Amino acid sequence: MSTNVNVKGFVATAQRLLALPTSTELQACWELCRLHNNIGFWVVWLPTAWSIAMVYRAQPELSATDALIRAAVYVPLCFGVKSLIMTIDDLLDYDIDALVKRTKTRAIPRGAISLERAWLFFAIQVVLGVHLAFATLSTNALYASMAVWPLYIIYPTCKRWTNLAPVPLGLMFTVGIFMGWSDLSVDGTVPWSTLAPVYIGACLWTLTYETIYQHQDKLDDMNIGINSPALLCREYTIPITTVTALGFFGLLTYGGILNNQGLPFFASVTVAGVRLLKALLRTDIDCPGDCQDLFLGTPRIGQIILGGFVADAVLHRLTEGVAL
Repeated sequence: MSTNVNVKGFVATAQRLLALPTSTELQACWELCRLHNNIGFWVVWLPTAWSIAMVYRAQPELSATDALIRAAVYVPLCFGVKSLIMTIDDLLDYDIDALVKRTKTRAIPRGAISLERAWLFFAIQVVLGVHLAFATLSTNALYASMAVWPLYIIYPTCKRWTNLAPVPLGLMFTVGIFMGWSDLSVDGTVPWSTLAPVYIGACLWTLTYETIYQHQDKLDDMNIGINSPALLCREYTIPITTVTALGFFGLLTYGGILNNQGLPFFASVTVAGVRLLKALLRTDIDCPGDCQDLFLGTPRIGQIILGGFVADAVLHRLTEGVAL
C-alpha cells in the first residue's frame, strides 16, 4: 500500500513539474531572464563587439560582412548568457531578495513560479546554451567561454561571503573580449597580450557601475547582514569608483595602442571617459535615483566606445585602400 502511495506521489510531483507553463509562469520566466531590462545584454555584447571591431581593423582579410554576421550571431548568445546569469542569481538568492525592498516583488519571492519549476527553466536554458555554444563558437572562443562557466554558480553566492561580487560578474560579462577575436581571426591566432588589458579594464568598468548600483540596497543589506561593494567603500565610493573608471579607460587605451588603433578610437574613449566621470561626480550615493540613473547610462558608455572602434576600422581601411 505504501509503495502505491509513493508511486502516486512521485507521478503527481512529476506531472506538476512537467506541466505546460501557465501565463503567470511565462511572465515569471520573462522576469527571471530580465527581458524587460536589457542592460545586462548590452554589457555582455558590447565587449564582444569591441573585440570584433578590433580584429576587423587588425586583419584586412576580413570583410565587413564577416564582422557584421559574427556580431549578429552574438546577439542571441549574449541574450542567453545574460538570461542564464540572471536566472541562477534569482534562484540562489530568492531568500535574500524577499528581504530587500527593491527585489521582494521578483518572480520567485512573490510566488509567481515555484523553485522547482524555476530550476527546470534554468536547466532548459543550460541545455540550449551549451548546444548553441558548441554549435557556433570556434575552439578558442569556446575555451574562453568555458573558463568562466563555474562563475555562473559562484557569483550569486558572493554577497553572502564577500563584498566584491562585481569582480566575478565582470569576469563573466566581459569574456567576450577574447571570444569575438577568436571567432574571426583569419589565421587562428589570438593576441592575448593585447586583449588582456582591455579585458581587465572592462572588469574595472563592471566594478565601477555595480558599486554605484549596489548603493540602492545598502540599508537593506546592512539590516540582513549581506555584503556589497557599497558597504565596503561607504563614503569613499565616488573617489574609489573614479579610480576604477580611470583604470578602465587607461587599460582600454593601452589595448588600443597595442592594436594600432587610430584617432577615432581615442576620441571615443575620451568622450566616454568625460561622460562617465561627470556622471560619477554628480551622483549622490545616498539617493537611489541618482545611483539608478548612472547604472542606466552604462550601455551608452560602451556604445560610444564601440562607435569609435568601428569608425577607426572603417577610416583605416579607406585610407589604406583596403576593401571594406
